[in-house]
Amino acid sequence: MGEVQKGFFSVLQKLKGTTEQELRIVLLGLDNAGKTTLLKQLSSEDVNTITPTQIYVIDSTDKKRFEETGLELSELIDEENLKGVPVLIFANKQDLSTASPASEIAEGLNLHTLRDRAWQIQACSAFSGEGVQDGMNWISNNIVNRKKAD
Repeated sequence: MGEVQKGFFSVLQKLKGTTEQELRIVLLGLDNAGKTTLLKQLSSEDVNTITPTQIYVIDSTDKKRFEETGLELSELIDEENLKGVPVLIFANKQDLSTASPASEIAEGLNLHTLRDRAWQIQACSAFSGEGVQDGMNWISNNIVNRKKAD
């Protein structure tokens, strides 16, 4: 089991200890953003998945599609059954020299306008696994905090 997979397992264990409810994590993104690679990094465990947490994956090197990504993301966020759900955006492919920094992507997607939910943009490389664990820790903490608030 790789480091990231062990890390993901520990996140799941932590969550299982804090809630009676099942958890659902949704992994989304445009084609070629790196969703499959990211899933391969996380897939060693069976996740029975009612509290949705959106995970959106962005190709940090594909500047031409940031606008399209922003539109897709805002449509998703407006979904009635996802109101108030924490959103994690993985700014993927940070291992490539042509990648835009996460802060620039956040600005391009107008993330600062999201007022009704917790959000985080996490620079990562699904290929190497770098940053993936940090994102999963953020999800874990936000689900735990949300449960305490309910």
